[in-house]
Amino acid sequence: MKILGEDELRTAEQALRHYLPKSSKVYGYLFGINRNKPSTLEVVVDTWPEFKSIIFRPNLKNDRVSDYTKKVTLFCTDVQVLKRMILEENSIDWTTYFLLGGLDITLGPMVKEVAASRGVTVRCFTLCHLLTLSDPHDLPDSPSSIENRICSLNESHIDIVNKTWKFGGNEKGYNNIKNLMCNFPSCCIVDETGQPVSWVLMYDYCALGILYTKPEHRGKGYAKILITVLAKKLLAQGYPVYCFIEEGNDISLRLFKSLGFTEDPSYRAIWFELNY
Repeated sequence: MKILGEDELRTAEQALRHYLPKSSKVYGYLFGINRNKPSTLEVVVDTWPEFKSIIFRPNLKNDRVSDYTKKVTLFCTDVQVLKRMILEENSIDWTTYFLLGGLDITLGPMVKEVAASRGVTVRCFTLCHLLTLSDPHDLPDSPSSIENRICSLNESHIDIVNKTWKFGGNEKGYNNIKNLMCNFPSCCIVDETGQPVSWVLMYDYCALGILYTKPEHRGKGYAKILITVLAKKLLAQGYPVYCFIEEGNDISLRLFKSLGFTEDPSYRAIWFELNY
């Protein structure tokens, strides 16, 4: 097992491009890290320079780890290699609560087996569709009547976004939103007083997310406008453009597909909560 340094992280990013879209989450993390976005994670692989398994885990030397939910994600091309890493090589700290997210659902049985051997409780947190956009030709033009109301979110908006975010509403949520808003692209539509009424952010793994429109402003097509504006901006800057849509959220699924986002119907991403 090897912890990757700066040059190796750039090499790993290029290697993971060959496995898109299934490697989207780990690729997105690396894309941000390699462009100096703040991160509380370190990256380990089974072998180097060729690797079959890659794990992102909390870097305990980073003082900011406690500010956020402890997150782990991973990708592999060989399940047995991954199993050996997390079972025999202690590549994951099982003695504390953490969120294991965005991995291929087919890895679920193996994760549960290893967790049970460690006496760790596993709960399925959510199941998601993975949608990606590579061709912007289906993205519509933004209406000129609203162009002067479209801007990026700023620190004065952290509280309102945190309060409406389904996973926010507390100090950790506030810190998470602040990090995303200050370091990653975002887009919002403001009212006549300059307050946001609809917005979309980017997670630290470069996925579109936290899409929200205040109830009194729904039905105006704001979500479609924001996704379009931000997606065009991201594509122009070389970012991967993708998102996770929770199972059952058919409205969002139809919205993104109408804008040209596509998915592999055989693939699902799963999130687990693990607690010792």
